[in-house]
Amino acid sequence: MAELSTIARPYASAAFAAAKDSQVGLETWAKAVKQLSEIVSVAEVKELLSNPKATEADSLAIFDTLLPDMPADVKNFVQLVVENDRWAVLPEIAEQFIQLKNKHDGKAIAQITSAFELTQEQLKDLLASLEKKFSVSLEPEVKVDPALIGGVRVIVGDQVLDTSVQAQITRLHDKLVAE
Repeated sequence: MAELSTIARPYASAAFAAAKDSQVGLETWAKAVKQLSEIVSVAEVKELLSNPKATEADSLAIFDTLLPDMPADVKNFVQLVVENDRWAVLPEIAEQFIQLKNKHDGKAIAQITSAFELTQEQLKDLLASLEKKFSVSLEPEVKVDPALIGGVRVIVGDQVLDTSVQAQITRLHDKLVAE
């Protein structure tokens, strides 16, 4: 089976192109796509949508009921997704849509994992140096993982910057084993 990201890519691109041309705007589309992603992640909704007896009209009715204020162009997108039986890929579509939107806005998400809780000052300093390194405005997503022992691991798009003690130990181990 094809990777979810491969399946989602043309849908995310089409949704983004439609959103750029839409009168409701990118923010409204981003919010709607995120809501669609959340809806299909609910176990009861998954069960209803995956029911083999459910028709396309039934599936569309579920989305209409749960998102009654959905703009017309978003409804058209949902109809396309349902017709092609790709509703399960909506979380990946949403993720790729947000990446396209962030790129368009000159932003990126920085997934920062730290061994210890970062203070606001430390986070501010880290973001400033990361924005300089990656040449984009960054939105931080911070989490703590004591397994890193010390330091931070930062993921921006497909780039990884790992200055954790755990990564240094792993590199040292690999070097010793190779010799």
